[in-house]
Amino acid sequence: MMIFTNQFVKLTESDEKVYIQTLKKGLALKEFEIILRQYPRIKLSHFALLKKSLLNEMDQPVQIGEWLPVCEIDISKDGMSAYIIVHETNNTIQNNIETIKKLIKDVLKENHVIHGIKELDVVSLITGKPYEIAVGTQPVKGNDAKVEYLEIPERKPIIRDDGRADFFDMNFIFEIKEGAWLGEKTPASEGIEGINIFGNPVAAPPGKDVSIKFDPHSAYEVEEDGKVVIRAKTTGVVEHRQGLISVNRHLPIIGDVGIETGNIQFDGSISIRGTVQNGYSVTANGDISIEGIDGVTGAKLIQSIEGDIYIRGGIFGNNETQVIAGGNIFVKHVNDANLSAGNEIIIGSYSLGSNLEAAKILVDERKGKIIGGKAVALNTIVTAIAGNHLERRTELIINNSDKKKALEVIQKKAANLKIIHEEIIQLSTHLNPLIQYKEQLTGQQLAVVDEKILYLNDLKKSAEKLDQEIKHLMQGYQQVGKEKIVVRKEAFPGTFIDIGFKSSHLTKKQKGTFLIEFGELNV
Repeated sequence: MMIFTNQFVKLTESDEKVYIQTLKKGLALKEFEIILRQYPRIKLSHFALLKKSLLNEMDQPVQIGEWLPVCEIDISKDGMSAYIIVHETNNTIQNNIETIKKLIKDVLKENHVIHGIKELDVVSLITGKPYEIAVGTQPVKGNDAKVEYLEIPERKPIIRDDGRADFFDMNFIFEIKEGAWLGEKTPASEGIEGINIFGNPVAAPPGKDVSIKFDPHSAYEVEEDGKVVIRAKTTGVVEHRQGLISVNRHLPIIGDVGIETGNIQFDGSISIRGTVQNGYSVTANGDISIEGIDGVTGAKLIQSIEGDIYIRGGIFGNNETQVIAGGNIFVKHVNDANLSAGNEIIIGSYSLGSNLEAAKILVDERKGKIIGGKAVALNTIVTAIAGNHLERRTELIINNSDKKKALEVIQKKAANLKIIHEEIIQLSTHLNPLIQYKEQLTGQQLAVVDEKILYLNDLKKSAEKLDQEIKHLMQGYQQVGKEKIVVRKEAFPGTFIDIGFKSSHLTKKQKGTFLIEFGELNV
């Protein structure tokens, strides 16, 4: 087919290929470009041959490009969109609108595009510009699973109008009844299928699943109205422990711990309306709440292995009392006692002649005092006043760990966690088929399966506990190098400040934030 000819060149098309034959030398490349613009269906693919051909007369035509269709379609790889391109001059388009419309319709049909076809304003089409002609219906991702838990009142002193912390009023023991709602999980939904431009369904990604975390020894799950609901197995105290919501047994003591009760040791939480008398001990796995206004005098040991300790009044330790908590200690004031907490020690008024040890030690910033004794923290100590005018020796120490050793501990625990997770996967894979056909098992086989289920639950609980320990250690690791001792109002002479390997014995009154700056203690 002849495309164009003049005294210099002849352009022809055959089998959708474009050929040039030079009849006479002398046609400049710029002049040839003007010719090309008149024929947008020509797509050059051999530019070097074109340049050479224009310099020499030729007996035979040479291929320089391709002959494009009037309408061309470009379909995305995912089949969700298509673009139409018209390779005709604007004048040709304007003079052949109905023909162009039909060609576009035919191209869509030939390529099996049937869904999401859009109307094009053919009158305004521009030569060679792609226009979206079809778009698929995108799939809708399913909703993620949603987990809600029973809200447990925050454990903190009530702040009065004057800004002081009121340790006489504090939400500590939160007791619920057997069968009470602890939380629920709304399962992830499947999502809505999409449709591609060929009319085929496109799978929708399901919502992300989220596990609901609870202690299987004290709570159970049941399906209610399409949700997984967690309920208490027994009456007790609700707690979040190692990332799990759980219900601990609760032992309420109406009066004092003393000659009538003897020493108390309990696997759960204890609330004591009175006090712990001189020489007596209380040990619990869960929380301990001592609500007597007068506090504790001369008790031997008050220990919560995994939980928090709240003493509404103060502690008069007589250099005998030990208070140890796996979590936090909340107390109004402490005299001549030893306190140790895995997380925070929070004191409402003062610490006098006592030894305190925790990750953080926080004494009321407005009027709180640490006088005498030793306060040792991993990263933070805060008080209003340190020492007194008698220059009583008061030690404020940040015992920050070596960063390399801290990382080694974290890595070791992470390796142990990996081993536990692998065992959980293996045991779950082994148990799932047995649980599915549980009705067909003999009594002895059922006993073995139940034993393995209990062991699996214990493994999961251990994994959660170890995971929480790693997170706690990571928080501490990130704080290495950021340790501080804050004295808001006055640190008297006789106060000893120690952060890491840097220390100073104050000889004059100071206040402010003490920390390591440029390798030195900023005292």
